[in-house]
Amino acid sequence: MENTGVRKNKNFIPGNCPVGYTMNIIGGKWKPSIIHRIRTDRNRYSLLLKTIPEISKQTLTNQLRELEADGVINRVIFPEIPPRVEYSITDFGATLLPIIDSMYQWAKEHMPNLPVEAESCE
Repeated sequence: MENTGVRKNKNFIPGNCPVGYTMNIIGGKWKPSIIHRIRTDRNRYSLLLKTIPEISKQTLTNQLRELEADGVINRVIFPEIPPRVEYSITDFGATLLPIIDSMYQWAKEHMPNLPVEAESCE
């Protein structure tokens, strides 16, 4: 993996626990939502910003860079004017989708006052 300027200590896994390793890859406030949206064809930067209005541009950029550096997503730049960038889930990233699906289902069953907008996340 190339160094994209992402600063994250991947060597620190609390208790050398597999859950800690997984959290190093998908942990945080935004990564599961980003992965979920990319896999449902909201795969352009502007679409991600639109469907996650609470995230800042800088945070989205950083999270996408980390996911790319970890091999979870691919970033493709199309040589157009203006350039178009699309993200896709890698084969490695696809192995995380059952985890994301389980998180989604669990929340649908347990989230108090599930907002109607949650359906737009599907």
